[in-house]
Amino acid sequence: MTSLKDLKKQLRLEALGRRDALDIGWRIEASLRMAEIGASAIDFEPGTIVSGFLPIRSEADTRPLISALRDRGAKLCLPIVLDRETIIFRELLRGAPMVDTGFGTSGPGPEAPVVDPELMLVPLAAFDPRGHRLGYGAGHYDRAIARLHAAGRKPRLIGIAFDCQEVVRVPDEDHDVVIPEILTESGLRRFAPQL
Repeated sequence: MTSLKDLKKQLRLEALGRRDALDIGWRIEASLRMAEIGASAIDFEPGTIVSGFLPIRSEADTRPLISALRDRGAKLCLPIVLDRETIIFRELLRGAPMVDTGFGTSGPGPEAPVVDPELMLVPLAAFDPRGHRLGYGAGHYDRAIARLHAAGRKPRLIGIAFDCQEVVRVPDEDHDVVIPEILTESGLRRFAPQL
């Protein structure tokens, strides 16, 4: 019998394999489409703190999207991996130097202010039609979101993925965070709240 952990690992590997197989030129065009869609479909008040992320491996490139959101008045931040357990968010200021932040990522250095995002663009490996997601397996975002919730903050969560990362069903556990919206190259999907 396959364990839940093994099933998640298999779904993750399959979805990431499909994403990795996408032509680089197609990924660029799809990322630009996502930016166009997101720039008009994601509503927020000027001054809202929005966390983006810089792409690693074959992820969608969110830089055009976060640039468009900045042009509409968003205050940007990026996730910083502090250790195997913790990520924080540092403000992304135009022209500020970027530093290696580990795990193949880069972001603002320690001189940048730490902020709590109000709207989070969340990377993922796979998602299902209910808004359940599989991350990369380290649980960074689940813990970061739980920390924000414990502090009384309820950031709006929008997953970022390509359509090919959708699976029939992500096996879910009590600690998993449901993502109510997913932005792909075909649009911004909104999922009904779970009862």
